[in-house]
Amino acid sequence: MRLLFFYGLRNLLTRRFTTVLTTLGMALVVFVFASIIMLAEGLKKTLVETGSSDNVVVLRKSSETEVKSRIDRYQASIVETLPEIAFGREGQRLIAKELLVLITLRKKNSDSIANVVIRGIGKDSSLLRPQVKLMTGRIPRPGTSEIMVGRSVATRFQNAGFQGMLFFATRQWQIVGIFDAGDTGFSSEIWGDVDQLMQSFRRTEYSSVIFRLSDSSLFKEVKKRIALDPRLTFDVMREKTYYKKQSETMATFLRILGISLTLIFSIGAVVGAMITMYAAVANRTAEIGTLRALGFRRWNILFAFLLESLILGFFGGCAGLLFASLLQFITVSTMNFQTFSELAFSFALTPGIIIKSMSFSLFMGFAGGILPAVRASRMKIVDSLLAV
Repeated sequence: MRLLFFYGLRNLLTRRFTTVLTTLGMALVVFVFASIIMLAEGLKKTLVETGSSDNVVVLRKSSETEVKSRIDRYQASIVETLPEIAFGREGQRLIAKELLVLITLRKKNSDSIANVVIRGIGKDSSLLRPQVKLMTGRIPRPGTSEIMVGRSVATRFQNAGFQGMLFFATRQWQIVGIFDAGDTGFSSEIWGDVDQLMQSFRRTEYSSVIFRLSDSSLFKEVKKRIALDPRLTFDVMREKTYYKKQSETMATFLRILGISLTLIFSIGAVVGAMITMYAAVANRTAEIGTLRALGFRRWNILFAFLLESLILGFFGGCAGLLFASLLQFITVSTMNFQTFSELAFSFALTPGIIIKSMSFSLFMGFAGGILPAVRASRMKIVDSLLAV
């Protein structure tokens, strides 16, 4: 086994040019495969980490997102009295009645515009989202036209920096703070006082009610209590589940796109590996005859050539993953199909993606090498030696 491995490796090193070209072809396919899956994983990770397992989101039934949801003040006040809601240090219930609307802003590096989420917050919204940290300035004062913007919004849109002014909903809004919510969707939002925003957007209903459970195990009880109350026609879900659902449509689309592109490119890579291995068989016909004459069996020859092709696939997979891993330092933005707002996120490389990419690369090596290896193993000793 060891002898056959080094035999195959030495032959690949002897044919450096074709080996490098074939490896780069496989690396390109693995790069495309891994990068698109990393994109889908990054989107999912960003949205899932946006939520908290202890927080509960209440939306109007069948609305799916906060953008479509409507909860009137009377219903919100009923939710506020639920006994399962946790209390804060000052004895207040940890609940926030919020508004979510979209506005369009112009990007910095181009004249294109994109939808951005405006979230009307209550006084306890920040307590419910401990991942939100103030980077610069201060939190908007209630009852004023002040807002604070997420780090991604501040860096990507015009006039969205600290102490800037934004005009929307017929009013000028002063930016008094920049906040960072890490790799979560909140970094792509703008926050302001909910009552001021409802007045400006002429809204009389909230979009959602968020609260923290006093005990995470009480979720089923809360859900049942709301479902049995005829005054409340709401969907109730954990905040993390809510954001995870938002990522499903886009992540599924990216995965289908990635698999489709990869299948197309992989055909070229497999053909390239097959040509390389057929050329190796043709150039080493006499060598094959010598090996057979020395006592190596047909399956030894088959294994040796197949091993060469698998080594090509291994190196191609390593190179493709190396290039794909550099994408983790890039932040991209795309439209969230659920809310139609722009969401900034990063590529995410996980152990699962590494295993899938390497398996796919080895499969390409196997598919490209099996037929040439079978051909080499079927050569007769006399015919092979006559080729000397």
